[in-house]
Amino acid sequence: MKSSHTTESDPDAVRWDAVEEAAELLLQRNPRDALYLLRTVVRNDPRNPYAYYYIGASMLEVGRFDEAVDAYKAALRLSPRYLAARIGLSHAVRISGEPTLAMEHAQRALEQCPGDGDALFALGLALAAGGDKIGAVRTLHACLAAHPELEVTLEAQAMLERLGPVEEDEPDDDACSDEIE
Repeated sequence: MKSSHTTESDPDAVRWDAVEEAAELLLQRNPRDALYLLRTVVRNDPRNPYAYYYIGASMLEVGRFDEAVDAYKAALRLSPRYLAARIGLSHAVRISGEPTLAMEHAQRALEQCPGDGDALFALGLALAAGGDKIGAVRTLHACLAAHPELEVTLEAQAMLERLGPVEEDEPDDDACSDEIE
């Protein structure tokens, strides 16, 4: 169903509408069909950053991490301040084995939107992947304090359980500014 706010003079709304069905397929855990639709969207409008973002998300779902990285980069080339694409890129490069680069992208997301729960989650996972347990725990606690969506909350809690407690004499969660500024 087309949004009532969509007009030919609003290319952003048209681009969102173009990916709506594919986004629904991703929510239904059907990344392959989503990819099929998204490739059609890109053929029709190669400047649609949302299509590239959802291609990246689909590629992550099917385990094609290098292609996810490429798709997120394409989204960011078209829309450099696309926060979700920056966070997705952080996850994709972390999974690809580049925790330092993942931290850089998560930090850039936090510079753009300080205190964002999804960006804090990405940074926490990147810190954990890079071996910084204390930084990861502090950042994941900051993520939870930002009250992210349920899925991120559950994943952050699970990661905190895996990481275990930090030293009792370590500074509290409010001292995490070094990791998130």
